[in-house]
Amino acid sequence: MAHLKNPVTQNDHSTGNPQSGRILVEYGDYQCSHCGIAFPLIRKLLRQYGDDLLFVFRNFPLQESHPAAVIAALAAEAAALQGKFWEMHDILYENQAELSADNILGFAATLHLDMSRFSQDWRSQQLLDRVERDLEGGLRSGVNGTPTFFLNGERYNDYDETYQSLAMLMEA
Repeated sequence: MAHLKNPVTQNDHSTGNPQSGRILVEYGDYQCSHCGIAFPLIRKLLRQYGDDLLFVFRNFPLQESHPAAVIAALAAEAAALQGKFWEMHDILYENQAELSADNILGFAATLHLDMSRFSQDWRSQQLLDRVERDLEGGLRSGVNGTPTFFLNGERYNDYDETYQSLAMLMEA
């Protein structure tokens, strides 16, 4: 079984209860249709088990298949620098069929981000390095597609694009 090579740290984007005994890590791609299916399922899981779950999102943009995946990941990272990672994460998934540079700038404006700062950060090498670190960590952990989930450091292979398959994690 594959194991998460990069442990979860305070530098990860996480939501839920940091004191929980359950840590669910997703390696995801904002343009991946399978990740788009998982998105509302994860939200439901967090609503139902939020006090008993920490959810971590890591970037795994499959640029060859999804040409806007990297710019979307960079947009989420740029929004994070202004305290709005999860808001941008959500808007990207809610609009994944319309991921273009112009639309992403519009999403940033909708979130009332400092647009000058966002534009500069969005194109920064620092954020590209962060996205690449996520990607490399995923590759070292055996990730070869998206979404890929790890529960408490162990790869979860039973996700079948249903809520029940994710909720089974909470019962284990």
